[in-house]
Amino acid sequence: MASRTATRPLQCVIKRVRPSCECASVQTSSLRQFSASRSRAEQSEVQRPRWSYTPEEMKAPYPWKSPDPSKAFHCNEDPDKLDRFYNNFLGRGGDTMLSDEVKWLAITHKSFDQGRRGFNDRLAFFGRRILTLQTNLALLNSPTIATRMHTNESPSDDRTPFSHPALEGLENLSSAPVGEILTKEKLSALATQVGMREVMRWQPRLVHKLDHSGIDVILTTCLYAIIGAISLHRGGAVANEIAREKILKPLGVS
Repeated sequence: MASRTATRPLQCVIKRVRPSCECASVQTSSLRQFSASRSRAEQSEVQRPRWSYTPEEMKAPYPWKSPDPSKAFHCNEDPDKLDRFYNNFLGRGGDTMLSDEVKWLAITHKSFDQGRRGFNDRLAFFGRRILTLQTNLALLNSPTIATRMHTNESPSDDRTPFSHPALEGLENLSSAPVGEILTKEKLSALATQVGMREVMRWQPRLVHKLDHSGIDVILTTCLYAIIGAISLHRGGAVANEIAREKILKPLGVS
């Protein structure tokens, strides 16, 4: 006989486990509080200019080295004093050629605040290339070699060497190389003359011996960085004019 198997309805029902309303409300409230606290912290940081403080996330929970009062070095924090420097160096309206953040960045060395507020290495790399190019062009267009060639005696066999106006300045590149014009001593002296020492931000190794700490190199780097920043913000034509009029002309290259 065929046995009849009665089909019984499935009695076991799989229930999905859902979080209770209390747990969900606690998680939602904690997320809201966390996001609100983050937004308030971000708003407070936005109100402060970036150059004036070190972000809390970049600070160690405790100092790894006890501060030494003998190595304390004060740098300028006055924006008005910085604007006066840019007006003295770039001329009238020089304080408006760059944004506030870039004006501070261009005169900040990586030794200041361990580089946590930004530093000017990349701007200086770009500015040095611009100033080197303008120096080479100025040497090529210099009439000193052409004048000296006309004053020289002619050869004994009455041969006339080939000459062309475009080739008259080539000898300047060898007789007066760029390395002898754009020296750190000359550029640092120019930077000191326009008041960069009073506004430059850096941390010397020897507080009472700035020359032994390499202040000439720091001043030269800041000078290059300003040219690089102007090129990025105002264009190459403005940066070239500043390099010629404010740096090369005072150095006697025009």
